[in-house]
Amino acid sequence: MAEAAPKTDAGEVAGWPKLRFSYRTDPDRIAELLPPGITPGANPHVHIQIYCVPIIGEPEFGVSTKVEADFDGIEGMYNLGMGIDQEAAIFNSQSMNGQPKFPCRIRFFRLQDEVEAKCTHQGYTFLDFRGRLGDPVEVDTTPEEQNEWWIKVSRQIGGAEKEYDFPPHVVRVRTVMGMKSSQPVDGDLILRDSPWDPIAELLPMREQLSADLVTTSFHEREITNAGPLDPTAFWPFVDTIGGSRWPGERGGPRYGRG
Repeated sequence: MAEAAPKTDAGEVAGWPKLRFSYRTDPDRIAELLPPGITPGANPHVHIQIYCVPIIGEPEFGVSTKVEADFDGIEGMYNLGMGIDQEAAIFNSQSMNGQPKFPCRIRFFRLQDEVEAKCTHQGYTFLDFRGRLGDPVEVDTTPEEQNEWWIKVSRQIGGAEKEYDFPPHVVRVRTVMGMKSSQPVDGDLILRDSPWDPIAELLPMREQLSADLVTTSFHEREITNAGPLDPTAFWPFVDTIGGSRWPGERGGPRYGRG
C-alpha cells in the first residue's frame, strides 16, 4: 500500500517534499558540458529537483540540475547548479566541498491537489511549473545508493593562465536514500531562456519523461575526494556563471548578457 500523505498543521512545512522532473535532451549537449574525465552516463537525461529541507535551523528552498554522468567507472550524476534561497549556506559549501550553489528565489508549494514551482535568478524566471497531483503510487522503500559529482578547484591568486592554487578534483557525494511516498504530477515543465541559468539553451528538452512529488528517507551521506582531473584539459571549464558549473565568462554569462 502507498503511504498516506503526512498530516499537517497550520504553518507547518510537512514531510519535506521534493518535486522531481526528468527529461530527455541531446546526448552531445550533455557531453559538451562535462569536463574531460567525467563521461556521459547511460541515458541523455536531465534531472531537476525542487526541494525544501532543514538547513541551519530553518527551511531551505532549492533547485538542482543534474545530468547522468560517470566517473572512474562509477555511475552517478554531474551537478551543474544548485540555486538556493539561503545565503549562509552558499559560500562555505563552495569553499569546503565545491558544491555548485548560487542564490535563487524559489516559489514552491502544494495547495490541496495543485503543485506550483517557479525559480528566478538575476531577474530571470528560468523554470516554471504548475500541475495537478495524481493518486499516490506504491513505492519500493529499499534504500539505494546514489552518487553525485561536484568539482573543487581554485585558480591561482592573480589569475595566471592555466595555473591553480588547488587543481581540479572530483568530489564524490555518496548518499543512501529510500523512497517513502510518490505521487505523479500532471503538468508541463516550462524552461525559459535565461543568460544566468541557460538550461533551456544548453540542455534543450526533447521529451518530458516524468514529474512527481516524493518524500524520502535519509540513511547515509559521505562526501569524499574522488580524485583529480587533468588540470590542463579542465582549463576551458574553469570559468563558470557564479558558483554553478554553467560555462561563464569572468563569473557572468557567456551566452548573452544579463
